Amino acid sequence: MLRKVHFEGLKSAAKDLAIDSFDGIDEVSDALKADESFLRKVHHILFEVHVVDGFLVCPESGRKFPVKDGIPNMLLHEDEV
Repeated sequence: MLRKVHFEGLKSAAKDLAIDSFDGIDEVSDALKADESFLRKVHHILFEVHVVDGFLVCPESGRKFPVKDGIPNMLLHEDEV
């Protein structure tokens, strides 16, 4: 599953959430794939961190999608369809 994760996006999300678990790591090497400490950090970010209230921001358009009570509203406005 790790090979399907966009690591730059994961690093960016961790940084935005003030979780500096991946500082100094530029790519996922075979050694990291076997490192239990690294895998625990990835697991924590992917499965244990939940956005309750805030925004998801599209990296291409910059559009903000609100998250309220853990539920993202990713519906487009009529002028965006």
